[in-house]
Amino acid sequence: MTSTLTSTRTSTRTKAFARTLTLSAALFCAGAANAQSGAPAANAADAASAAAAAATANAKPVASNAEQLVRGEYLARAGDCIACHTVPSQKIFGGGRPMETPFGTLYTPNISSDKQYGIGAWSADEFYRMLHEGKSRDGTLLYPAMPFASYTKVTRADSDAIYAYLLSTPAVHQANRAHTLRFPYNQRQLLIGWRALFFRAGEFKPDPKQSVEWNRGAYLVEGLGHCTMCHTEINALGGNTASKEFQGGLIPLQNWYAPSLTSNKEAGLGDWSINDIVDLLHAGVSNRGAVYGPMAEVVYDSFQYLTEDDVRAVAVYLKSLPGHSNEVDKSPKSPFVTEEANRLSPLGKKIYEAQCAECHATAGQGKLPHFPPLANNQSIQMNSAVNPIRMVLNGGYAPGTKKNPMPYGMPPFAQLLSDEEVAAVVTYVRTAWGNHGTPVSGREVNALRSAPLF
Repeated sequence: MTSTLTSTRTSTRTKAFARTLTLSAALFCAGAANAQSGAPAANAADAASAAAAAATANAKPVASNAEQLVRGEYLARAGDCIACHTVPSQKIFGGGRPMETPFGTLYTPNISSDKQYGIGAWSADEFYRMLHEGKSRDGTLLYPAMPFASYTKVTRADSDAIYAYLLSTPAVHQANRAHTLRFPYNQRQLLIGWRALFFRAGEFKPDPKQSVEWNRGAYLVEGLGHCTMCHTEINALGGNTASKEFQGGLIPLQNWYAPSLTSNKEAGLGDWSINDIVDLLHAGVSNRGAVYGPMAEVVYDSFQYLTEDDVRAVAVYLKSLPGHSNEVDKSPKSPFVTEEANRLSPLGKKIYEAQCAECHATAGQGKLPHFPPLANNQSIQMNSAVNPIRMVLNGGYAPGTKKNPMPYGMPPFAQLLSDEEVAAVVTYVRTAWGNHGTPVSGREVNALRSAPLF
């Protein structure tokens, strides 16, 4: 069995679904900017100037068009544009990737340099308006599956660099597919209300009270990285719940849980070191766990290509996010829960020792770096047991990266174990070795057997 910092899955090509399934995009709260991380700047004026330079990396003028193209490609990687706008095994940025949502299916647009179907005829101003205001070239409001509520924070210079890079890519002469959304969700005028509730346009503003590194991390996480689209709970209106920003949430339809990124020690990154976070994001594996599924694609397509300094800045910012006591259910366990754990654990222990201990060790300590620990692992103990159930059923691999080109994986057990047996072994690892998770039922396991793999 395996453990994750983020939601898990067997494919490295599913992040696009993870962030678009609910037609929502998040507007980041200002509260996180007050968290302390890194050394404060000497004074407000110098700090603001230095932070702006680091956060946007625009202090040095672009020396040549070639330099701008290189920078644009890097920023497109940071924004993971390829994940949504490229169908696997087809031409890059040609669009057409289906996005299943609770409201119907969206199809991503062609953003290649093609002048008829792509953005080849767009101006830099029109491209910036699309990122900044969430409006297409003709003024049509975009569905928030396009994370414009995050991309609005991208600076004009960075927008221009991405635009220049996209225009340098090969033209893909492929028509855009029409969305197939159910009524009334196919009425774009409804987006006016959604935008009034969940969208505020505005470029990223560095916090002069924070370090240069912190501001760079905030710019990447809040802007191009659009991390809250998965790691913040979705509300009934298809928007992010601002009061639960970065506290994790279930990804609808995909049935994976994106865990908390706050400093909560039991649910989030509170007892992770900066180096552990950097290793996880850059290599896909660390001493604390490995990434799978939607997050594996983020690492595969995006994070592994970022500089060490940028990934470290992201880690510094994430470590500063305040934790909340409500992230972990600490209510007393009912007698039924205790009895169920006692009933399932003996069978679970037997299965674990036969199928899992060879890789994850008898006491759940793992065999680093290839087989992560299960003891004291947040992703195993979360209130939602979706991720460990799916990993037992479907198995999976961490992404192949430059730092970890031949990752180890976990085999699927869906064909070998019954619903009751999967429930037993998951219950065992969630409650053994000091873990404080709750038992799971065979019914929960059965419901996830039919969950889509891709």
